[in-house]
Amino acid sequence: MSELKRYERPIINKQYSGFMNKFGTSPITTPKTEIDGIAVNHLVEQFGSPLFVMSERRIRENQRNAYRIFKTRYPKVQFAWSYKTNYLDAVCSVFHSENSWAEVVSEFEYDKARRLGIKGDNIIFNGPDKSREALVKAIRNKSKIHIDHFDELYLIIEITEQIQMKAEVAIRINMDVGVYPKWDRFGFNYENGEAWQAIKRIMANKNLKLVGLHTHIGTYMMSAEAYRIAATNMALLTRSIRDEYKHLLQYIDMGGGFASNNTLIGQYLPAEQVVPSLEQFADAISSGLFSLSFSAEDLPLLILETGRALVDDAGYLITSVLANKRLSGGKRALIIDAGVNILFTSFWYKHKISPAQECGVYQEEAAIYGPLCMNIDCVRESITLPSLKQGDKLIIEHVGAYDMTQWMQFITLRPNVVMVMEDKSTELIRKAETLEYIIERENLPAKFQKK
Repeated sequence: MSELKRYERPIINKQYSGFMNKFGTSPITTPKTEIDGIAVNHLVEQFGSPLFVMSERRIRENQRNAYRIFKTRYPKVQFAWSYKTNYLDAVCSVFHSENSWAEVVSEFEYDKARRLGIKGDNIIFNGPDKSREALVKAIRNKSKIHIDHFDELYLIIEITEQIQMKAEVAIRINMDVGVYPKWDRFGFNYENGEAWQAIKRIMANKNLKLVGLHTHIGTYMMSAEAYRIAATNMALLTRSIRDEYKHLLQYIDMGGGFASNNTLIGQYLPAEQVVPSLEQFADAISSGLFSLSFSAEDLPLLILETGRALVDDAGYLITSVLANKRLSGGKRALIIDAGVNILFTSFWYKHKISPAQECGVYQEEAAIYGPLCMNIDCVRESITLPSLKQGDKLIIEHVGAYDMTQWMQFITLRPNVVMVMEDKSTELIRKAETLEYIIERENLPAKFQKK
């Protein structure tokens, strides 16, 4: 006996002559029923819903492709994985196995990298908040400390005198590259001479060794030209250091910020049509660096702290439909079991969302809400989807960056995270939270405890 087709109630939609409508082009949503060859239903049966899924294969492909692109344009290239983007041990380990260093912005991240076995001299320590204890660790381990402000510089000088050790340092530089608002809250300014003043103080101190310069001009950057300007300025400063102090820097760190193919909310065209390619970013940076009048042997190492562009499309979120509703204005609404507490990036992006099973042909505009009792828990204000019933699955794509570091335990517990390995096996890389896990850190005063 053949399976009954799903019932779809008839709906009359007003059509407008001259505009695209269902009589002109058929709005077909292709279901995504598997991730790297593993059936979505199988993943949910084994690990529950909602469920984050990371792809080892995609991470490795992205990192190798990025290295190839930059290495063919500039002879000395080193990637450093940005821990804040996704610091799950399994994710970091894939990048490290592809020869990436670690780039960290806190003592917590520094300790995490060390725990994974990363050598101190392969850790770049960024950020404005480095405690005395963290700086001592970094100095003793010969890590590369990127100084953010003068107070930090003076603290490092004080520490090196106390422990009688030299520190390998660089400075973070902010500058005007034609993209606004400027990221001038971090580092020393290029245009007003502040960066050069910091360099003078470092070069005058016997316990400090200036090994590099660092800049990070912004996030989700959509201008390759901005990187050319930044790289040119960094090259000019590097040449000034050589000419003034007869000192060659080991590296120039251009940071990260490359946009992924996640479409921003309010962006009309899809990201893949407007975001510069890695090739364009690489061409811009290398052309700026080659303005150095250095021999090939003396060219500094180019360090890249790329995060989002290498991991965003390696992450998926599987979620289940809890209910269908009609809002007061008649618009369809879906309630799903994943909210903004675990999908923080839904405030920024129009993530690609697809059904994970075959659906009907008819599609309708809908809003998607999470399970939280908060009005802000809107995963998508408007999206065209086919009819879905309770229990159906959706896949939200491009969630590998920041969602698993900025998520929070709020109303619901954070779910399992699995990785689909290159050999098609699946590994649980972070266990779902439990009530016991949450209350383990709490302390109930004796007067409230039940006898």
